[in-house]
Amino acid sequence: MSLQLHRPDGKGGLEPRPVVERDWRRQLRSPRWGAALQKGRLPELANPEMNPTSVGRSVAFWLFLAAATFGVLVVGYGTGFWSLAR
Repeated sequence: MSLQLHRPDGKGGLEPRPVVERDWRRQLRSPRWGAALQKGRLPELANPEMNPTSVGRSVAFWLFLAAATFGVLVVGYGTGFWSLAR
């Protein structure tokens, strides 16, 4: 099975479209993706959705979350909101 493009032949059938370009990679060249830049390097593209969090800030977040969870459990069992199964 191939992925050739077909066109109508005028008799109700289809005929394969002749291949014009053997090197299809030439059609994918674009100056945006580095083909026109020096040495074929890729351009610097910023990712506005990705702002990495510092290690200290992420560790502090998880420690705070752990302490808050522990505090909620202690207060919940201490006030009798939850009770231990006997």
